[in-house]
Amino acid sequence: MQRPEAWPRPHPGEGASAGQAGGAAPPTRATELRFQEPSLYTIKAVFILDNDGRRLLAKYYDDTFPSMKEQMVFEKNVFNKTSRAESEIAFLGGMTIVYKSSIDLLLYVVGSSSENELMLMSVLACLFDSLSHILRKNVEKRWLLENMDGAFLVLDEIVDGGVILESDPQQVIQKVNFRVLQSAKEQIKWSLLK
Repeated sequence: MQRPEAWPRPHPGEGASAGQAGGAAPPTRATELRFQEPSLYTIKAVFILDNDGRRLLAKYYDDTFPSMKEQMVFEKNVFNKTSRAESEIAFLGGMTIVYKSSIDLLLYVVGSSSENELMLMSVLACLFDSLSHILRKNVEKRWLLENMDGAFLVLDEIVDGGVILESDPQQVIQKVNFRVLQSAKEQIKWSLLK
């Protein structure tokens, strides 16, 4: 049982007992367990396009664009809006889009209009820095296509089901290296058992 001074105090005019007793009423079952819903930072999509607006890598995390056709139309609209712009943020169709260009690539992170832009930017920066490490500072189309499995591993370490897990590129690289090492050990183990 909480001490009376720790009970939630109603605002003036709230509740009959607060006005009559002149102080805070002891908590009832209805007010005792007022928990806020947990808040997780989420994103709707991450995709990488080439200079011509063609998809190289994409992951969508909700059903805003359920079909491939709808996704491609959205990506084309985003590309048309951002390919010649100098800013790093765009708003389209009730969504916040942060993006970055690198040589012949455009990297995008899409969130809802209510999502924190700084958090979206930290995901984008983490993605770019992690890819830069994996691709040995060559964040361009050719190297990305040759290392697509590593790019998907990076993305999986940053976002899971739309929930942002990590925004520190060093942590992402460490986890990716661990997964690659585990995979190599498994391959050696199975080749020795054959």
